[in-house]
Amino acid sequence: MTVKPKIWLSPPHMGGSEQDFINDAFKTNFIAPVGHNITGFETDLETYLSNNSYAIALTSGTAAIHLALVLLNVGKGDEVICQTKTFVASVNPVIYQGATPVFVDSETDTWNMCPGLLENAIKDRINKGKKPKAIIVINLYGMPYKVNEIHNIAKRYEIPVLEDSAEALGSHYHGKPCGTFGDYAVLSFNGNKIITTSGGGALIARSQQEKNKGIYLATQAKDNSVEYNHTAIGYNYRMPNVTAGIGRGQMQVLEKHIELRRRNFNYYFKELNALPEISFLQEPEGFSSNRWLTCVVFENQKQRDDIMKLLESNNIESRPSWKPMHLQPVYKGQDAYLNGTSEDLYSKGLCLPSGSSLTIEDLERITNLIKSYFGK
Repeated sequence: MTVKPKIWLSPPHMGGSEQDFINDAFKTNFIAPVGHNITGFETDLETYLSNNSYAIALTSGTAAIHLALVLLNVGKGDEVICQTKTFVASVNPVIYQGATPVFVDSETDTWNMCPGLLENAIKDRINKGKKPKAIIVINLYGMPYKVNEIHNIAKRYEIPVLEDSAEALGSHYHGKPCGTFGDYAVLSFNGNKIITTSGGGALIARSQQEKNKGIYLATQAKDNSVEYNHTAIGYNYRMPNVTAGIGRGQMQVLEKHIELRRRNFNYYFKELNALPEISFLQEPEGFSSNRWLTCVVFENQKQRDDIMKLLESNNIESRPSWKPMHLQPVYKGQDAYLNGTSEDLYSKGLCLPSGSSLTIEDLERITNLIKSYFGK
């Protein structure tokens, strides 16, 4: 029996020019966290995002979240409101700072933080004498959150917003790019993201002064002197010049990758939407998702699990929708403001292969298997 080629969930997809930038790093001997690939990549990001965006290239999106919390002066004993429907890396840096996460559930339009629950949580924390120090909100699977509602609430209570756009480079809310809304924003270039630097991330600040401070902290907080003098605690978070070169090449194909990921979603929707057992996350008016991952929701968990096993038996990778943080063993017992949405999505949601390198034949293979399960 011939085994068909593996179809991965979201593999890296090189554009072809990345090697030129890498070769230049070797040629100039900048095999370090300094060099013109880094500054060039940051400029590429700033040009793409515009809207008062100042990029700091870092070793990971997790490092970017941690650095943002440091810059927001989140510390021991503080509380940070976090979206419960996310990957754990969005929350762990809160613990790094000795602070406490408080989880807020999703709404059904975007699967992101529910504005009503957010305001309830803020009021309740204030009544308990613990005003939140920051809010971390996610653009889940590339879908923008309800920006106006969330930020109006944050402004009302004077709480800064950290926008986690790790999955949302290339997504837009009413024509404005994700990554430009929060007091700080975070991008990820992990191997499974829409563009990659292998590992890597970026912190988006709102001024050159904030960017300079972020770079200072990300390079071990070394003072500007010949001697190794340090007056603050810093971190080894700066992106290497070699991997930044990969990012420069990837920026040249970002729009193409967005186009292909959206094509994947449209194909899945066309082929599967007629099945009453399957529903899709739609874009509300004014929302544009990069469709980093196409996620579907089944009628029940058994259907979801059966489809996942069927795909796996045919050498196709799929994954359950993110497990909410309030269900994670490591965060058991943390305060949470819930409505059941994230748990429902977790139990019935499945992420389908969504890489920009998928062929139409791959998509046919996947959708035919899913339709066969339902006798179609």
